[in-house]
Amino acid sequence: MKKSISGWLAVVGLALGLTFSAAASAESGGIAWDKAPNKTTDVASLQNGAKLFVNYCLNCHSAAFMRYNRLQDIGISEQQIKDNLLFSTDKVGETMKANIDARQAKDWFGTTPPDLTLVARSRAGHGGTGADYLYTYLRTYYRDDTKATGWNNLVFPSVAMPNPLWELQGERRPVYAKVEQHGHATEVFKGWEQVTPGTMTPLQFDNAVGDLVGYLQWMAEPAQNTRIRIGVWVLLFLAMSLVFVWRLNASYWKDVK
Repeated sequence: MKKSISGWLAVVGLALGLTFSAAASAESGGIAWDKAPNKTTDVASLQNGAKLFVNYCLNCHSAAFMRYNRLQDIGISEQQIKDNLLFSTDKVGETMKANIDARQAKDWFGTTPPDLTLVARSRAGHGGTGADYLYTYLRTYYRDDTKATGWNNLVFPSVAMPNPLWELQGERRPVYAKVEQHGHATEVFKGWEQVTPGTMTPLQFDNAVGDLVGYLQWMAEPAQNTRIRIGVWVLLFLAMSLVFVWRLNASYWKDVK
């Protein structure tokens, strides 16, 4: 009986291990995720990220749980929002919804573009944080004429969305090298080859993507910086209180034997 139970546990453990490995491989897309820069406290970076989001993401993707006027929290005035970030029919108090028709989008891309309000939190996985995923994903597009959109992605193979930032980045193609592993020749990703230049240098583009990802992080939880700041003060208060309680306890029990 014990052997039977042990056998079943081994099978279940093996199955869970295989599932875990498959999930990790699927989430990482076969390449390691790059570490995203932490820009959630950089106001200038968040403002630039908001501009990039409106100009390059909001055409197809909504942020239905974020209102335009919340951008005042990162130093953008209501007038600046009206002049630079609103479409003609939108109002400052409305949520950030895409103007694209959902049914047409599904016909064009094969799927409805997802809402991006919480994407920086929902994409976390074994490869890293959601910000790491997005930072790597937006920088690993390449031309692929076999796909309907003409684009593919190393992190999200056969992605339905074309590269929204290709004019900034230019066109690149991945470079692979053949490596012997366990007696078999396999191709391993080594880097990129620039085919046509973009309007930004590679460093400028990486910084711009970092700004966009930082904004997506902030949008997923606008109160996170306040939460962290309050949390630090609470911990300091508790630490100080612990000292007083410890000394009070010692004074109370000092004459008790």
